[in-house]
Amino acid sequence: MAADLFAAAAEERLKSRAPLAARLRPQTLDEVVGQRDLLAPGRPLRALIEGDRLSSVILWGPPGTGKTTIARLIAGATDKAFEPMSAVNAGVKDVREVVERAKNRLGERGQGTILFLDEVHRFNKTQQDALLPHVEDGLLVLVGATTENPYFSLTSALLSRSTLFRLEPLEPADLRALLLRALADKTRGLGADGLSIDDDALEHIADRSEGDARHALTSLEVAGALTAEAGVPAITLEYAEAALAMRALRYGDDEHYDVVSAFIKSIRGSDADAGLYWLARMLEAGEDARFIARRLVILASEDVGMADPLALPLATAAAHAVEYVGLPEVQLNLAHVVVYLATAPKSNSSTVAFGAAMADVRELHTGPVPAHLRDSHYPGAAHLGHGKGYVYPHDTPEGWVPQEYRPVEIAEQVYYRPTGRGADVDRRPGVGTEASSTRGPQSRGDVDERG
Repeated sequence: MAADLFAAAAEERLKSRAPLAARLRPQTLDEVVGQRDLLAPGRPLRALIEGDRLSSVILWGPPGTGKTTIARLIAGATDKAFEPMSAVNAGVKDVREVVERAKNRLGERGQGTILFLDEVHRFNKTQQDALLPHVEDGLLVLVGATTENPYFSLTSALLSRSTLFRLEPLEPADLRALLLRALADKTRGLGADGLSIDDDALEHIADRSEGDARHALTSLEVAGALTAEAGVPAITLEYAEAALAMRALRYGDDEHYDVVSAFIKSIRGSDADAGLYWLARMLEAGEDARFIARRLVILASEDVGMADPLALPLATAAAHAVEYVGLPEVQLNLAHVVVYLATAPKSNSSTVAFGAAMADVRELHTGPVPAHLRDSHYPGAAHLGHGKGYVYPHDTPEGWVPQEYRPVEIAEQVYYRPTGRGADVDRRPGVGTEASSTRGPQSRGDVDERG
């Protein structure tokens, strides 16, 4: 109850003024923390800004790395007009109005226009295409900011006409310096409140903010408000943890692909602990459990395959459980399958075999179906020679007969090459496990990928 009262009081306190992250926004390039590769003296982006020679750019980076700050600093350094716009609530009509104003400025007083488009990835293809001709002819200098991978979210035409600058998450040392600046600044920061911070609390916020300056400053402000309401002089680890707990874990579309990739590669690499970690991270971030289950079904055949034939039905059962049980309980079913697939022997022999067969179908003259394999059940089929010479395997004592089942053009091709791992051994009649090693080297895909 006391914690709830403190939280409510802190919320009221924060409402009375602008957020700390906004008040402490850098006013000059020298005040920017991090991004030294781009903004240190003599580095490319800084030189373009200070020389007012900026052409269209895309600033790509995680939240809180300085994209909007850099755009505002560009606005202060340029002689061009600065038009800010958010792609979240803007449309083609808004773009046309900006274009019209830009034409008037250029015609009346020779002044160019910079369009700052925040969340540029939110523009669909039609909206991006509306921008393209004006970026191309130089009427607009586009400064786009995005947290999403621009190679996924922007059209190739718009991307090719812009310079891409990637902003990296801030280092903990940069965040510590920023937090201390906020505590010391008596005009824009928390210095007037007389607050200090314990070393372990400072380290905790810096380390747990994941390189996000905005998140670090917001956490510091919340921790400061909790501390002030409690009537103590210093922000302690307890209040730092409470402030950080108010942030939910999320990731963007581009990191979605990276996390899923890490998840699959961890299981393929037989690391159950890593697989469970990435599973937990996806579920905590709100990833669709059906998507996770589909990836596990694919992995069961692609990476475990013949080495453990039970992997596929188990993964399929988990996919069914997602629909039948649902969250949160289905997390246990998904974790069960992750551990099973990670610890199972691995083989991609069926995947490689099918790929080779598909390549032959596409690239080679595969020939007609051999006459003895053709359908012989309809009237007149026997007259055409269909089925002639076919031997029914069940009529033989072994249940197997040596006869050709493929067109002659590809009869010598070998697709399935067992790895010998787990259950992936050659059980074909007349071949045996030893024969499988005499048909030439295995493909690269049959190399054991476990660490």
